[in-house]
Amino acid sequence: MSCRARSIVLSLSLWSALLSMPPIAALAAAPSSTVSATAAKRNEQIGRRYFGEVWNRGNVDALEELLTADYINHTPSTPNPPPGPAGLKPIVIAIRQAFPDLHFVIEDVVATNDAVVMRVTMTGTQKGDFFGIAPTGRRVSVNQINIERIRDGRIAEHWRVTDELALMRQLGVVSP
Repeated sequence: MSCRARSIVLSLSLWSALLSMPPIAALAAAPSSTVSATAAKRNEQIGRRYFGEVWNRGNVDALEELLTADYINHTPSTPNPPPGPAGLKPIVIAIRQAFPDLHFVIEDVVATNDAVVMRVTMTGTQKGDFFGIAPTGRRVSVNQINIERIRDGRIAEHWRVTDELALMRQLGVVSP
């Protein structure tokens, strides 16, 4: 498949993922009377803890406190893992082994009484296998949008869109 064809396929995949996600505008535009400032703040703290403890520090045990037992990962670029913390732990471990210096910076947050949306920048150097891509030693910086649906103080559902074309280009897998 040519680079142009791969670019088109990846673009279509990203658009498909975006269209399958809940409307962000609906989350952000909820009437103020239905949004509890306390709940929204709590949900923002949950989202920040999720990225800080789990992804930045690699503390997968924190998933037991942060996720519901029936947590669902709707991530479009990987097959959905089994529900709950046990399904996400191996993914976190694998990605952190591929990128030992993995770090997420939270750029923007929109929180409501039942969700938190975070725009993040992921950085890291690929020093291990990344889902079949041999170590390249290349440093990456990629943007993501993450939506976490919160239920009873825990993350119940997750949607993520990553600029995967930029990631593949930075790893040297796809030509610029």
